[in-house]
Amino acid sequence: MQTLNEENIIKIIKETNLKHIAIIMDGNRRWAKEHFLPSMMGHKKGVDALKKITRACDDFGVKYLTLYAFSTENWNRKQEEVDFLMDLLATTLKSELKELNENNVKMNFIGDLTQLNQNLQNILSESKETTKNNTGVVLTVAINYGSRDEIVSAVKNIIKDGVREEEITQELISKYLYTSDLPDPDFLIRTSGEKRISNYLLWQIAYSEIYVTNTYWPEFDKEQLAKAIIEFGLRQRRYGK
Repeated sequence: MQTLNEENIIKIIKETNLKHIAIIMDGNRRWAKEHFLPSMMGHKKGVDALKKITRACDDFGVKYLTLYAFSTENWNRKQEEVDFLMDLLATTLKSELKELNENNVKMNFIGDLTQLNQNLQNILSESKETTKNNTGVVLTVAINYGSRDEIVSAVKNIIKDGVREEEITQELISKYLYTSDLPDPDFLIRTSGEKRISNYLLWQIAYSEIYVTNTYWPEFDKEQLAKAIIEFGLRQRRYGK
């Protein structure tokens, strides 16, 4: 095993052309339960992990980081928890926007954002507008996101635009997805040990390498990310060949 230092990690990223990491941030509530804390504290701790991983990606030279924050299925959770998550997202973006902008992070959001409350929609728009000219890490947050819904929406818009059958290609479908401005993820990480995709970027991860760690998201840090990238570097990507 190589030494886990930034020089080695950056070398691996350059050699493997790792540009885009997508993460399913799982385990906040289980982390809280194991620490005898309310689930809300797990979500707050998860925000700290998000900040650490964004900085780590910047240090390692990873250009794109896409995080699964709230799925279309998460609306089925208790209303108290849903309201807390929405408020946490809003307050985090408001309090962190200045630092994100100073650190050259470009904010992006995917999902059906029209279903969010107007205040949160305004905050998302402000975050995106404020950071639109930044050239550092492109931080994409998936909110009210479900990949099947995304694909259905893409098909509907293709029909609405009158695209002819012979014009429909994989490249065209990709242009109708929420991620049309992003490269497909090279690497998908899921924390907390669950071995599921959970309706996340189903089209986009067709040839992504997948890494599952038992570490809960609140405890996933720069060293954990380094370990994941080390393993990524040891794999041979075949793309079906």
